[in-house]
Amino acid sequence: MDARPSILHADLDAFYASVEQLLDPSLRGRPIAVGGGVVLAASYEAKAFGVSGGMAGRIARERCPELVFVRGHFAEYKRLGDRVMEILGTYTPLVERISIDEAFLDVGGSRRLFGDPAQIAALIRTRVREEVGLPISVGAASTKHLAKIASQVAKPDGLVVVDPAFEREFLEPLPVRLVWGVGPATEARLAAAGITTIGQLSRARPELVRGLLGAVHGASLMERAGNRDPRPVRPAGRGRSVGAQSAFPRTAPTEDVLGPVLGHLADRVAGRLRKHERAGRTVTVRVRFTGLRSATRARTLDEAVAGTLALREIAEELVAGLLADHPGERWVTLLAISVSKLEEHRAVQLELPVDGDDPHRMGSPSGAARLAVDRSMDAVRGRFGRAAVGYAAVALSDRTAVPDEFRELAEHDISARRRRSATVRTCCRGGRCTPRTSPCPARASSPPPCRPARPRGRCSRRCRPRPGRSRDRAHPGASR
Repeated sequence: MDARPSILHADLDAFYASVEQLLDPSLRGRPIAVGGGVVLAASYEAKAFGVSGGMAGRIARERCPELVFVRGHFAEYKRLGDRVMEILGTYTPLVERISIDEAFLDVGGSRRLFGDPAQIAALIRTRVREEVGLPISVGAASTKHLAKIASQVAKPDGLVVVDPAFEREFLEPLPVRLVWGVGPATEARLAAAGITTIGQLSRARPELVRGLLGAVHGASLMERAGNRDPRPVRPAGRGRSVGAQSAFPRTAPTEDVLGPVLGHLADRVAGRLRKHERAGRTVTVRVRFTGLRSATRARTLDEAVAGTLALREIAEELVAGLLADHPGERWVTLLAISVSKLEEHRAVQLELPVDGDDPHRMGSPSGAARLAVDRSMDAVRGRFGRAAVGYAAVALSDRTAVPDEFRELAEHDISARRRRSATVRTCCRGGRCTPRTSPCPARASSPPPCRPARPRGRCSRRCRPRPGRSRDRAHPGASR
């Protein structure tokens, strides 16, 4: 593994709230929250009063009487998030977007073009502020996990570069909640055992941590606390699955609870499958109980599915079987549905009525009728929004208070390849090219002619990546 600090983690600060303040300058400097009944996101001014995402709106107003609620501009979130990713792509083709507002970059091959990671991070922050108008924090380190911690330390609107020679010293005093995968419940369990810093977690007895958190989760957190993270930055390709989940306070798993929640999840998953002309053969459900215990159940079908009702019914059967296998679990805190083994599904082949009418098969008479209803609703929603039409059991439920547009921003898009239209390249004239979607300057007919780019001595007339040679430059550890 390359020990040089060549990995950046770029994270937009209080993204949704910052966008609202950008769109409405009168909100700048004021405590604001996106949402209504539930706080979806809060500005730093609101966080100073203890307001946080997921908090009930009533509690948020009690903590901050001057809090201003805004409904949210979800199309703007996506547009501005995509624009920031385009800026990141101008410095390296190795951009791994992990959410709408954050990404990892490997800039090891960009030093000769733009300087060391600290200089590249500073350029990114300047361009995002000037061209988009949003604050962004960047961390630079030798591993992905450490770069993410560095960006959290840098917030708000800062830059932290960790020198590889002082990584342990940097991590030692930091609170354990900064480790990726440590939430409030895990933090409380570790604190009860006297583990409050990352250094203490890295030195803890493995059997103690495994006993507190489980074998897999405990071992993973200890690896991260010790900065053992060999994962490279990988621009993601086409998704292999599509899923959605819904978390809620502990609730008894009654039919009145499971039906609407699973129906809503099935509607979201199936709608995204149909949007991209895909269907899947394996349906997986996950149920989380209290104490962070969870269980999954999957079924692989003979034929792919993309219908909302079919997916809901299959999920309900899987969840019912899963709960029957865990009779001692009285409460659930999360339900999730995912569909994998995806395949192209552009048209439906109608079946002859010889094997009966199975509504789960999209080619059967009832299955085709259901799919026609789904596609009609898709068309209406595409024109008038998701709230315009829906299945009554879901539309009338009070368990879908979070807007679907907000949920979709954080969900994996099965069709999207990471954007590389603005990656840095060199052309056969030795200069920087325009984005990949534009023609290489070498194709222009005007002089001067291209210099040879291949040993054969003729112009390749194509852009090619710049060789990844680079040199390490010393810069202070954990410096802003």
